[in-house]
Amino acid sequence: MESRSSRFPFPFQPYTIQESFMEALYTALDQGKVGIFESPTGTGKSLSLICGALTWLRDYEEQKKLEAARLLDGPEKKCDAVKEENSTSQPSEPDWVSEFVQKKAERDMVNKLKDEELKRKKREERLEMIRHNAQLRYAMKRKASEDDEAVKLLQLSREGAESETLNPEEEGLIVAEYESDDEATVCDEDDDEDLEEDHVTKIYYCSRTHSQLAQFVHEVQKSPYGAAVRLVNLGSRQNLCINPEVVRLGNVQMMNDRCLEMQKNKHEKASDSETKRRRGVAKATCPFSGFENLMAMRDEVLVKVRDVEQLLQHGRETHTCPYYSTRMAIPAAQVVVLPYQSLLHASTRKASGIKLKDQIVIIDEAHNLTDTISAIHSAEISGAQFCRAHSQLSQYCERYRSRLKAKNLMYIKQILFVLEGLVRTLGGQMCDIFELLTINDFLFKAQVDNINLFKRSSQCGSDVLDVSEQQMAVEDKPIMASPMMQVESFLFALTNSNKDGRVMIQRQECLSQSSLKFLLLNAAVHFAQIVQECRAVIIAGGTMQPVADFKEQLLFSAGVTEDRILEFSCGHVIPPENILPIVLCAGPSGQQLEFTFQTRDTPQMMEETGRVLSNLCNIVPGGVVCFFPSYEYEKRILGHWESTGILQRLQSKKKIFQEPKKASQVEQVLSDYSKCIQVCLCFGQTGALLFSVVGGKMSEGINFSDDLGRCIVMVGMPYPNIKSPELQEKMAYLDKHMPHIDGKSPGKALIENLCMKAVNQSIGRAIRHRGDYACIVLCDHRYARSGTLQKLPEWIRSSTHTHTTFGPAFASNNNYFKQQQKN
Repeated sequence: MESRSSRFPFPFQPYTIQESFMEALYTALDQGKVGIFESPTGTGKSLSLICGALTWLRDYEEQKKLEAARLLDGPEKKCDAVKEENSTSQPSEPDWVSEFVQKKAERDMVNKLKDEELKRKKREERLEMIRHNAQLRYAMKRKASEDDEAVKLLQLSREGAESETLNPEEEGLIVAEYESDDEATVCDEDDDEDLEEDHVTKIYYCSRTHSQLAQFVHEVQKSPYGAAVRLVNLGSRQNLCINPEVVRLGNVQMMNDRCLEMQKNKHEKASDSETKRRRGVAKATCPFSGFENLMAMRDEVLVKVRDVEQLLQHGRETHTCPYYSTRMAIPAAQVVVLPYQSLLHASTRKASGIKLKDQIVIIDEAHNLTDTISAIHSAEISGAQFCRAHSQLSQYCERYRSRLKAKNLMYIKQILFVLEGLVRTLGGQMCDIFELLTINDFLFKAQVDNINLFKRSSQCGSDVLDVSEQQMAVEDKPIMASPMMQVESFLFALTNSNKDGRVMIQRQECLSQSSLKFLLLNAAVHFAQIVQECRAVIIAGGTMQPVADFKEQLLFSAGVTEDRILEFSCGHVIPPENILPIVLCAGPSGQQLEFTFQTRDTPQMMEETGRVLSNLCNIVPGGVVCFFPSYEYEKRILGHWESTGILQRLQSKKKIFQEPKKASQVEQVLSDYSKCIQVCLCFGQTGALLFSVVGGKMSEGINFSDDLGRCIVMVGMPYPNIKSPELQEKMAYLDKHMPHIDGKSPGKALIENLCMKAVNQSIGRAIRHRGDYACIVLCDHRYARSGTLQKLPEWIRSSTHTHTTFGPAFASNNNYFKQQQKN
């Protein structure tokens, strides 16, 4: 019998927890589960995901091949699925009818399998030739002119988060999606069919940041599957465009506008020559979008795993656009790597050519998945953007009124009416600076409740309303991005169910600075399609605790049943003695540590915190990372320490660093912090002290391994601002629509869970590999509550010690580091 270790190809002998992780993952994929997988950083989570998922995919593809071969082997071999399906037919049917239906179904299935097998063999042969650097010459004839090729690119490029441009000269493009009976639309549908390629079973992997995606791709490259797997790395134009004229614009929306304008210019090149001569304006086209080159790069992408930088390099070498070629490679890919937005946003999925039906989705770094979905589907637009959109659309309507059909003119006037209504809501008495409304109440207030916002929002994102080309026609480059994309996002947000969202009106003295913001309260409505369509969904993270609200708010509300959920949580690879988590209830002078809003600003509490930190710096070698609950409190306590001399005492023990406010400075601060620790260790000094903020730039995704993080200090409990209107509305929504477990308010549970998720992310910055060790000090007696302790990751909770006085805690720390230094 095959052993567990041999079942999953691995670059080295896997740890026991990695084998368990892959076994659970394989089961979840095979049984079509929604899996919640927790694996601490340093346990090889990415590699386990890769090897476990790709092993399942390998076995699944082999099983499909065997089944297809069995069915194609001879007509006498029947399909069990067909027999079972036809056995449910009405018993009153004559036998000859049942037999005819069964034989027809069998013939149809065999023909479908033959077609799939032929396509599979052709694809594998073509890719194998490229893989061995064979001279592959395309024998296919161009089925379309240069004009048709550009149309195909435009069809691939409709991206929900991107806007498209309009050629005002061509009324035929206006409101094209509503001319469903026109011959032109029928032709477009035929083009879509020609362009479509069958999607093989694949794994969609998404994560939060581009650096995390790049790390995953590098892990795939090092894995046993790196040489054979067909992987596509998706990104935005900002990441993948190689056209200098577009890249120099910098702003992502302006880049989208310019790229799409070039594609349309290419489309109009042959058909609109008279118009261009009349206007005297030469329209630029993209030199990197040749169709045959794109097809060639599509295949090159599939035969070798490349990260974004390698895709850019290959694109420049071959003079081919990586942005479009990667999208053309999606159907044949086995793994598609993409950012959150491209997967979690339905219109962006559709625009990118992503089809989730019966596919596998892996969402990594998913500890804040609910908040991420809410943020993606929320929308904010300023008064200035409303006014610009109204001005541009009015000018467009006036300039081209004589060329517009009556129906198209009506659509534009309706959108102008909607914009006027939305702007009116930003006016009124300044005593009503802030207002929070349900969707229906807001629509009534704006007097647009009788308008079909589904149609109006789709018009904003289509060829109807992107009037930015009026600016482009003057200087042949966009001066500023069109505001119609923001208008579309906001109008589309208003199509949510009345109970699932709120509209926040923020008024300022100047209308241009006022704004409207849509808040999504129910993330499950946008996650439901994913869990319903996919074969299996894996939600993974280093720290997923607490998961109770996650399941209730996101999974159960999306229609996922308890029996479809599979939970897996593993311990760390380190031995238990390598970690010392301590709940510290009191400081050196006996002052109880309680950082509530009422007590944390008292001089006594701030000075006691300084004494705790000073004592720890005396015994902790290397780096100490201290997390404060907010930037405001960090500023306040550091100011008090400076005025009382505590900061100087800390500085005499360890060099002090502080998290920068600008993201661009983070790398430099970390580099200086690391170098300081290395130098201090060489010269016998004690190291460095880094002040950070929970939820800040250094609380997620930063690696404080080894001497960079020998001690993590958490000052207080980082509860969110309970007075926030958005949070209050979310709590009220949960209290109304979610079950009260053990009599506890779901809204209050949300506050506690948000706090502990942030804590778990921060303290997880230390202990990054098997030989690492660190102490974690939770400074607040409230951490000792049983309900709070249960929200810590199990591998930390099982080793946690609570100390009601400072002396035993200090002694425990001192002995711990002495023992580690001996080892």
